[in-house]
Amino acid sequence: MNKLIYPLLLRYQNFCSYLKHFDGIAALSLRLFLIPVFWMAGSNKLAHFADTVEWFGNPDWGLGLPFPTLMATLATSAELGGAILLALGLATRLISIPLMITMLVAIFTVHLPNGWQAIADPNAPFANMQVMDSAEKLEKAREILSAYGNYDWLTSSGSFVILNNGIEFAVTYFVMLLALLVLGGGRYVSLDYWLNHLIQKIYRKQ
Repeated sequence: MNKLIYPLLLRYQNFCSYLKHFDGIAALSLRLFLIPVFWMAGSNKLAHFADTVEWFGNPDWGLGLPFPTLMATLATSAELGGAILLALGLATRLISIPLMITMLVAIFTVHLPNGWQAIADPNAPFANMQVMDSAEKLEKAREILSAYGNYDWLTSSGSFVILNNGIEFAVTYFVMLLALLVLGGGRYVSLDYWLNHLIQKIYRKQ
């Protein structure tokens, strides 16, 4: 039995060792996914900064956060700066931390009351009452659009949905950032890797 298992374990270990040369691809994929997410979020905040500050601070229809100007500045800087650093693969682990904090703030102050789903789907997991009620409303909206509009043209670019605005996307981004916090920018594909390689080379010469 051991003669059968040992060669299989050895091959598996060799396979895992071989994959280490490509582990940077996983980190690079995460970075490439997150770059446009945070760049667009930061750019929108910066382009409408006064409105962003008002939304951060207003307790009635906004987030009701203290020091809204400071908070908006920090969030905008983290997202824009984070997108640039993720693109370079520079200080990847460090920038992941403020971006994770930004996602936590978004989760608990914006999205959590809406439950899990980003797009309302009563047939998907974690459908709350708000999502369950959306099916009837969406069907009614489709009836109105079919009766009074060109429904084929209106849906030619995609189906109508109800945005539930739950925590799904924010949690997904948080998990991806957590992975980058552990993985770093990635072997061979980040400035972090090459700077560390250079520093070690200089240190060995001393």
